[in-house]
Amino acid sequence: MISMTGKSIRRWWVLFTLPTCAAFFIGFIAPFIIGVYLSFTSFTTVTDSQWVGLKNFQQAITDPEFMHALWLTVLFTVVTTVFTNIAAFFIAYMFTRAMHGANLFRSVFFLPNLIGGIVLGYIWQLLLNGVLSHWNRSITFSGVYGFWGMVMLVCWQQIGYMMVIYIAGLQTMPSDVLEAAQVDGASSRQTLFSIIIPLMMPSITVCTFLTITGGFKMFDQNLALTNGAPSNTSEMLALNIYRTFYGRIGFEGVGQAKAVVFFLIVATIAIVQNRLTTRKEVAA
Repeated sequence: MISMTGKSIRRWWVLFTLPTCAAFFIGFIAPFIIGVYLSFTSFTTVTDSQWVGLKNFQQAITDPEFMHALWLTVLFTVVTTVFTNIAAFFIAYMFTRAMHGANLFRSVFFLPNLIGGIVLGYIWQLLLNGVLSHWNRSITFSGVYGFWGMVMLVCWQQIGYMMVIYIAGLQTMPSDVLEAAQVDGASSRQTLFSIIIPLMMPSITVCTFLTITGGFKMFDQNLALTNGAPSNTSEMLALNIYRTFYGRIGFEGVGQAKAVVFFLIVATIAIVQNRLTTRKEVAA
């Protein structure tokens, strides 16, 4: 039998879901469709757009600064994804062992994630410039300095958040499997790589997805820390798109085309990564 609550839900579900669906369409679907259309036009406002076909995409792909920002972002994402997940996993693994003050240390590691990216960018700019001043350098001295400064900033910010996800996965791990491995004489290294990591693949999938997409979409830390200096050599993709769209008159269509290319790259990489790691979950 269906309860009164179930009957009410079946009768009025449209009334409850319609506001959410309408907000999603107005706030996401409609702007996305309009944005894709505008990427094929020359415009300054939505109402004065003129169709130009693939011209904007040709300009975007042949822009050397855009391609430099693309490869810099790919490299940045690979470095931060690997380092953040390895560090977060082993910190989580350490904090799930019996140790004094574990809860306090967890809170300390998580706190940087609560600070906004713009604020973190300016804080790390002061810190890094203070260190580099001993060699008469600054974070904007070269793109290499800016790149590694952003790597340190983002890893420091994200490790605590990924640590919480890994801790949740470690705490839900079946204890009988670990006990059986211990009885069979498995070493700590064998237990870690043959049992714990395969069982942690759902958490690894989530954390890898978050770090990859976060690396590609990084904007505010880049803006605050280096603003692309010197000469846009430390400029990431999101900042390059922003500067093209808002900083170059008449290039709004090119900036929108770059945004569409950006979306396709991130969506493709995220889908491939999710499928690869999900297959390992099934195999595990």
